[in-house]
Amino acid sequence: MKLLRFGPPENEKPGVLTADGRRLDVSAAVSDFDEKFFASGGLERLAAWLASPAAAGAPVIPDSARLGSPIARPSKIICIGLNYRDHAAESGMAAPAEPVVFFKSTTALAGPCDDLVIPRGSQKTDWEVELAVVIGRTTRHVTPPEAHACIAGYVLHNDYSEREWQLERGGQWVKGKSADTFAPLGPWLVTRDEIPDVGNLNLWLTVNGRGFQRGHTSNLIFDVPTIVSYLSNFMTLLPGDVISTGTPAGVGLGQKPPLYLKPGDVVELGIDGLGTQRQVARAWSAA
Repeated sequence: MKLLRFGPPENEKPGVLTADGRRLDVSAAVSDFDEKFFASGGLERLAAWLASPAAAGAPVIPDSARLGSPIARPSKIICIGLNYRDHAAESGMAAPAEPVVFFKSTTALAGPCDDLVIPRGSQKTDWEVELAVVIGRTTRHVTPPEAHACIAGYVLHNDYSEREWQLERGGQWVKGKSADTFAPLGPWLVTRDEIPDVGNLNLWLTVNGRGFQRGHTSNLIFDVPTIVSYLSNFMTLLPGDVISTGTPAGVGLGQKPPLYLKPGDVVELGIDGLGTQRQVARAWSAA
């Protein structure tokens, strides 16, 4: 299945993208795609409902409807840094011996085509196309072979970063990762059964039509099962938690000279099977 959420910010409703390309409102069957939904067998219930006569009356979502994050605000957004060999090299850093872990505030969540708001005072807002994993059940101390069963699905993520705040202001990276609109997810969550090999996906990102990032998940230093297993030894992963697995080379920081986003820039990105995003950058405003 492909799960989506639509409607105004903070008032989204659950929907699905069907195999024939229709977008259906499924709010008659489920209240939201949140921790409770994933923890209580919601995916299985929704699949059964969609196969039942009751689904025949599901409203079609208008093409004009805004898409929000396909996951309601999770308990955690966990990110893995320097997890592509080429990105570590362009950053001038050695490939890590263990996953580099940082957090991103859940208030950074945005829809896949919402505007990117360049934060007040920012001079170094940067882009990062990433594969993100959504946890499907409470997960503690699992091995890599056990990790697959703990995953609900996968989603496209643009891990926006303010590089000065991340790297030049001391302390943890979270400061440069957590501004409003810095975590657009979607357009949909694709359940794990629809992605037969998560290690064989292309990623790409352009700015104003110019290609900057083109990568492949086979180049991850730590693959998805390893990441889920590793994190589960340090914290409980809850249903609906998002784990972003890192970005390939081609970020603005890695250009010579570095290149950062300005108002009016258009960022487009995608991953095989997970859809595409498009954000237009605009300056922060108090209004």
